[in-house]
Amino acid sequence: MDKITSGATTIAVLGSSDRDSADSLLLQHGAVLFRGLGVDSPAAFHEFVGTFGEPFTDYRHGNSPRVAVQTGVWTSTEYPAEYEISLHNELSYAHRWPSRLFFYCDRAPAGGGATPVSDSRAVLAGLSPGVRSRFTSLGIAYLQNLHGGFGLGKSWQDTYETGDRDEVERALAGTGAEFRWTDDDELRVRQVRPAVRSHPVTGEEVWFNQAEQWHVSSLPADEAEVLLEMASSDEELPLQATYGDGSPLGADDLREVRETAKRNECSFPWERGDVMMIDNLLVMHGRHAYTGNRRILVSMI
Repeated sequence: MDKITSGATTIAVLGSSDRDSADSLLLQHGAVLFRGLGVDSPAAFHEFVGTFGEPFTDYRHGNSPRVAVQTGVWTSTEYPAEYEISLHNELSYAHRWPSRLFFYCDRAPAGGGATPVSDSRAVLAGLSPGVRSRFTSLGIAYLQNLHGGFGLGKSWQDTYETGDRDEVERALAGTGAEFRWTDDDELRVRQVRPAVRSHPVTGEEVWFNQAEQWHVSSLPADEAEVLLEMASSDEELPLQATYGDGSPLGADDLREVRETAKRNECSFPWERGDVMMIDNLLVMHGRHAYTGNRRILVSMI
């Protein structure tokens, strides 16, 4: 077994598919890289993921732009190659999230394009007491404005994989989300979630949210400026986040979160056939900008 270490994060690298060893290493490091296993297609990737659990079959309520390759396998994101995707925990804004994510390198980029991870335990521990206290006590409110077919961001039809309003409402029932339809066929959703959770196996407290990523300040400055000029309130932005009580997230708090996550980041160059398994609570993940025809697929359990 080899290891890749950067900052406070270590990824274990296995040369075999020993599931028990991988499970043990995942709880220790939060991420395991499988290299040289001969995974050579989306179907083989899906089969490999199935040895660890039952893969998700839908991506309902997910905010990342993705394309289904086959049942249970998606492109990791369709976000433009020139932009970095900040570190985050997958679907941490939702009532249901995957315990593990699997990333498969179907085609390596020409340059850049790493999928970095950052230890959620180290991020939480690395925040100053005041910032940690505010996030822990107040939680996060995630605001989502989903258009009805034309507009900025994702439509509610794409987000919930249906054109039936009743089915959308059924999907939202019991999730703890507040929602309403507008006269323009937009769906506005507000969800209040914890910023910190306990890992179900280790019991450790971990940073688990997407406050920084959902906040408009995460966008390139020119895009953020245009959006803020167009919107008369936070409700009209495609995505926005506040503290759980509705108070605005402070710029200094968000800057500290970004810097702490980045300080603990670990990454490696993708090789074709690589599969990285991550514990969604123990590590955050993101994406570096890249060149070339990169294709990283994702599956979740």
